[in-house]
Amino acid sequence: MFKGVYCALITPFKNGQIDFDALSVLIDHQVSAGIEGFVLLGTTAETPALSFEEKKQILDFTVAKINKRVKIIIGSGSNNTQTTLKNIELAETYQPDGILIVTPYYNKPNLSGMIKHFSLAAQANIPIVLYHIPGRTGQKLNSAFLSALLKEVPMIKAVKESDYDIAAVTKTAVEYGGKRIDYICGNDDLLPVFLGLGARCLITAAGNSIAPAMVKIYKLFEQGNTQEAMELFRIAYPLINGSFLEVNPTCCKYILSKLGLCDDEVRLPLGEISPNTKQTLDNLIKNAPKELFI
Repeated sequence: MFKGVYCALITPFKNGQIDFDALSVLIDHQVSAGIEGFVLLGTTAETPALSFEEKKQILDFTVAKINKRVKIIIGSGSNNTQTTLKNIELAETYQPDGILIVTPYYNKPNLSGMIKHFSLAAQANIPIVLYHIPGRTGQKLNSAFLSALLKEVPMIKAVKESDYDIAAVTKTAVEYGGKRIDYICGNDDLLPVFLGLGARCLITAAGNSIAPAMVKIYKLFEQGNTQEAMELFRIAYPLINGSFLEVNPTCCKYILSKLGLCDDEVRLPLGEISPNTKQTLDNLIKNAPKELFI
């Protein structure tokens, strides 16, 4: 269902407002780079700092601009079930290929609550991509927890995995990947690991600026050219790592600003990156092959 490279699209801002001109350019560059889809209104889009009306404006614009050229997944999850359902109701009107639902953060629901939360989300009958990111949510789903959740909620069709526990990642890939779910890489810097474990999709934040590199790495691996894929990954890795020197998407936006594609403006509570980080990114951009960038 979900294959290839999906860009977790940023929200460009200019003087505190959404920069739709920049958003239009970014979408066209991403499609030209060969991505298979977009994640709209994910964490990379700074959704916690967007109003409901701004979210609607972004979806109105991006879905029309994408115009079914590639697939779309719409971020809809929150740690409030009623808010999640309201987000899904909004997403439904755009006929997405999937909705991204994060495991509720901070309140860290028990199993019965988690099952009910996702069961209600599933009533929209849209494929659910469960977003597992313990570093942001404070909750790590163990194997038994995930097994019960997948059994009770058949509409969970994929897991976007952003855990850095390789043993746990491997266990999930072995037990469920390619069978019960599409296993999606949610960590750009672990792409070769996930591909080796059978993942056939990447949701990338770094790809906002280096989509051509991420797409080529993926395609080389799919074609069986694993050594060549790894060589390209080695070249791209400093930029991948640099994209997360500070909290996402601050560095991604800075790189895009240096490419002349949008401002580096983020919305509070996120702030401007440090001068040292800027210098590091400037050097990385200067020394990287130009064909890596959109």
